Order: sequence, then C-alpha cells, then structure tokens
Amino acid sequence: MTTPAHRDPTPWAVFLIFLRLGLTSFGGPVAHLAYFREEFVTRRRWLSERSYADLLALCQFLPGPASSQVGMALGLGRCGYLGAMAAWVGFTLPSAVLLMLLALGITEHGDAIPEGAVHGLKVVAVAVVAQAVWGMGRNLCPDAPRVAIMAVAAGLALLAPPAWSQVAIMLGAAVLGLLVFRPPPGAAHDPLPIRIGKRSAVLWLGLFFALLVALPLLSRLYPAPWLAIIDAFYRSGALVFGGGHLVLPVLHNEVVPPGWVSEPTFVAGYGAAQAVPGPLFTFAAFLGAAMSHFPSPWVGGLVCLAAIFLPAFLLVAGTLPFWEQVRHSTRMQAAMMGLNAAVVGLLLAALYDPVWTSAIHQPADLALALPALLALTWLKLPPWLVVIASSAAGWALSVVG
Repeated sequence: MTTPAHRDPTPWAVFLIFLRLGLTSFGGPVAHLAYFREEFVTRRRWLSERSYADLLALCQFLPGPASSQVGMALGLGRCGYLGAMAAWVGFTLPSAVLLMLLALGITEHGDAIPEGAVHGLKVVAVAVVAQAVWGMGRNLCPDAPRVAIMAVAAGLALLAPPAWSQVAIMLGAAVLGLLVFRPPPGAAHDPLPIRIGKRSAVLWLGLFFALLVALPLLSRLYPAPWLAIIDAFYRSGALVFGGGHLVLPVLHNEVVPPGWVSEPTFVAGYGAAQAVPGPLFTFAAFLGAAMSHFPSPWVGGLVCLAAIFLPAFLLVAGTLPFWEQVRHSTRMQAAMMGLNAAVVGLLLAALYDPVWTSAIHQPADLALALPALLALTWLKLPPWLVVIASSAAGWALSVVG
C-alpha cells in the first residue's frame, strides 16, 4: 500500500475531508465511489488502486450503501472508530440536513435549485465515473483475460435485474479468477489499514444479527410506533443489496402502507433526494422528519438516519479484519484478480445505466460532459470545482435554450 509521508489525520481532519465530499459528491453511489478514488487513491494516496478495488469489492458484497461503507472503512483505517464516525457524519450531514429542512417545510427544494443546475450535476457525474472506470481499468485489467471478465460482467449487469445480480456476477468472477490466474507465491500484497481485532469484529457481527432478530420481536411485544419504525429502517439498511436507488422502493413499502408517511410526501422527498449530494440513504432523514411519531421532526430524522446506517457500520467493522486475512492467501489473490476485473465491469455498466441514461439526452449534454472530463483528466482540476462549474453551465444552457 502506498502511504502518505505525513502522519495520519485526526478525526477532525477526516470529518472536514468527508464534509467537502458530502457537499460536492453529486450523481449517486457510483459517482461517490469515483470521487473517493480521486480523493484517497490519486490525490491523498491513503491506499493503492488494488487495495481500493479490494475494499470496494467487499462493500459491493455486503448489503447496505456501498459508498458510505467504503467511506466508513477509510475513516476506520485512518483514525479507528472516531475516524469511521467522522467520515460518516461528514459525508452524510449535508444531504441529511437539506432533506430534513425540506420535510419541515422550511424550503421547497425542487424550486430552490433551478432544473438546469440539477441537470448539470447529473452530467458532471458522467465525467467523474468515466474517469474512474478508465483509471481502474488500466490498473486492474492489464491483460486479455481480465478485460474479458470486465466486459462479460458489464454485459450481465446491464441485462440482469440489479438486486442480486451484482453479487452473483462477483461470485462468478471470483471462481473464474481461481481457475484462470496463478499468482506466484509471495506476490505483492497491498495491506488495508485495519485498526480492529478479530474479537471486536465478532462482537460487531454478533450485534448486527442480534438486532436483526431482536428488533422485530420487540416491536411485536411492545407495539410502540417508534420501535416499529426503528425496526423497519434497520431492516431496510441490513437487507438491501445494491444500495442507493434500490432502497427507495423498500422504504416505500415500509412507510407508506402503515400511514407513517403519505404517498405525495414520499414522492416529493424522493425527488429531492435525487438533487442533493451525498448518499441516497439519507432519504431516511426526510422520512423520519416527516413522521409525527417522535418528539420533534429533528429527532425523527436523526433516529431513522441512525437506524438505516447502523447495519452498514456493524458489517464493515465486523468483516474488515477477516477480509484482510483472506486477502493474504495466494488462492484468494487469484480470486481477487477476477473479482476486481468484475468490479470495473460493474462500474462500466453503471456508467451507462443509470449515470449516462439519466444525464445525456441531447448533444448539448455531451458537449457539457466532455469539457468536464478533460478538466478532471488533463487539467487535473479538483472535482468540487468541476462540479460547481458544470452546474453553472447547465443552468446557463437552460436559460439560453
């Protein structure tokens, strides 16, 4: 692993880094992973390309929000538990606050941001993800077998339903890696920074499963609405594979039929969640603030936000030490060669759908995406600056048009 020359950052420094990402990382989960790669692999060199891909593969396997789990793992590796908390709070806070404000009726989010500016944010996500796919592809798919695995993984991801297909694709790629690749004994291994022992990891995993079993039982024994709500949001965070957009229909089934949130309110929040930076799982903060079962909207938003993200932390803390151990094995390294190629393929598929299909509708959109890509790859401008410029350009084009 490539490490920076200076000492590890403090939790406060980690918070500020992720806060900036939380304010500027538009475009959904795939774009977030691209922003993380640029920030922590290319710019800060907290870990190598291979280690980042291995970490991403683990979080793709786990249920929950993959980009937030990667962020927690990065913070955990730098500053322990405080670092994980700092990374999560920094990345989550901006969108959570915006969505709770919307639920409170303080601002009408859809009218506050011009449509052209929102579209510009979607377009710049195309450039950010394209840069990440190209960079990871060059490093992780250097030969014909891995290029083939990447291409097949991308094709299958586009053809198959998303909920379980990505796990199946990665498992198949790992098996192919075992059969095709033969890393030499003592091959280079880039260790992940892990600050958790296996005993602690077992405790975190035990708590994850204990809550998954205990919360439904408690909500039946003590039929308080707030307990049922916590159970619903914890299960949504614990059982949804693919994260991001896939959690939205699950949350709809949990909160609308019981009457906790009305259909029009849910739809309004759904639209706003697409326009704010940061993880889509912060939609839980909007739903909690819109409910009347808590002492205040702020309490409701924070409780639902914590409930839906708690499984992500428990799974990351519970699996990272074991993941690091199995990565030392030569057989696992062979599997990881296939697995990492499949991860690039999944990102390539996501570059097309939903990133490209939701943003590029006419030649003007492509004309906006290409300069953004050049600014990132050739001029090496910081992503936050490119995001702001693209949003402004999108607004200007909508006014001129």
